[in-house]
Amino acid sequence: MTTQQAPPRTRPGGEGPPAGAEHETPPRTVADRRRVRLRRAARAMNPAAAPRAGVRAVQRWQAFRVRQRELLDESNRLQSELWAQIHAGAPASDGDVPAPGARTRAAGSTEGGTSRPPALWASPFSIGFTGALGVLLAWLLVQNLTRLSSVLTYLLVAVFLTLALNPLVEWLTRRGVSRPSSVFVVFMGFVTVVAVSAVTLLPGVVAQAVSLVERAPQTVEGLATSPWLVELDQRYAVSERATTELDRLLTERGTWTTVFGGVLGAAGWVAGSLVGLLTSAILTLYLLATLPSVKEGAYRLVPASRRPGVVRLAEEIMRRVGGYALGQATVATINAVCSWLMMQVLGIPYAAILAVSVGLLGLIPLIGATLGAIIVALSALTVSPTLALVVLIYYVIYQQLENYWIVPRIMQRTVSVPGAVTVVAVLAGGTLLGVLGALIAIPVAAGLLLIYEEVLVPRQEAH
Repeated sequence: MTTQQAPPRTRPGGEGPPAGAEHETPPRTVADRRRVRLRRAARAMNPAAAPRAGVRAVQRWQAFRVRQRELLDESNRLQSELWAQIHAGAPASDGDVPAPGARTRAAGSTEGGTSRPPALWASPFSIGFTGALGVLLAWLLVQNLTRLSSVLTYLLVAVFLTLALNPLVEWLTRRGVSRPSSVFVVFMGFVTVVAVSAVTLLPGVVAQAVSLVERAPQTVEGLATSPWLVELDQRYAVSERATTELDRLLTERGTWTTVFGGVLGAAGWVAGSLVGLLTSAILTLYLLATLPSVKEGAYRLVPASRRPGVVRLAEEIMRRVGGYALGQATVATINAVCSWLMMQVLGIPYAAILAVSVGLLGLIPLIGATLGAIIVALSALTVSPTLALVVLIYYVIYQQLENYWIVPRIMQRTVSVPGAVTVVAVLAGGTLLGVLGALIAIPVAAGLLLIYEEVLVPRQEAH
């Protein structure tokens, strides 16, 4: 009778006999079964015999750890680069980011690659101390600039005169004259014109001023006997109130102190003005002679990539400022000459001093010509009201001719500033720097408008 053997056991899933089954015989006794269990336990403790699922799980965990480490290094690198770009002032660039996982140490990174803010931001005390130090430095700068206001004024006048005379120097240079010779000819011509004008007009102005002072009592008496002033005095007692106020002022001690202080102050102002004119003239000569080298040195401070655009804008601004200065001086001179001829024809007294006043006031934009017309009309009023009316009519006609024919032909290549911007610029310049600020307000506004049109608007349109 044959015995039937049991089939060999297979692994779960039907993958065949277990490992080592071909070398083992089925256990027959208890001792055999014990030896089989011991051998299986030994195989289970060996890592090489671990199940496949466990091996794959360990491999996946190791790959996950590697990816996490790479992502952490990439995050630390980007944060370090951001800190470096913020403190260097450079714009962020997306095209310079290397491949993920690349380790890049930037400024402010620690040993482990994590970013670290600068020490300045580590303490509130440091922030407060730095802010207080900046405020103190700003206050000291403002105080020093206030003390240097007169020097800055002379320098500003010299720069304005340099830009006004430089087109004449360049005109001579383009015709073959050397730069030093052109500067000498233009500057000596400017000094000659000023000197001849002063020698020609100053004696007449001084004589008319002395005559005006000597005839002041007679003029006042004549005005007091005029019918319209007599009627006004009868209604409102103007002469009695004026006499009472004059007596009060003469009896007060502070009046004489103010008068003598005003005289000394006027003498000091005249002396300071002469020194300022001489200083401005010397600075103008130096700036005219060294203007190309000064401009070249200033342009080198600009990065090479932006230098051509900055040079083009600066040259255009200087051209407009110089053209405006020459044009405004020409317009004021024409106004003064025409006013002098009109006063000579009508017989208005003190024509020379009034013409000089009209020419100087004509340099002030917007209101200068109107102020000159008012002064001439008041002078004509001392002769007769009819003559004053004729003067006003003349200036109304002349203003129309100047605004629509003279100015467009002289200023056509210089500045083009809207009316509202002109008014605001003149008011702001006059408030900040007085008459000088009103004189340079329009060219400065024209330069700012040029920067707006050539820089800001194209940049916004590009975005």
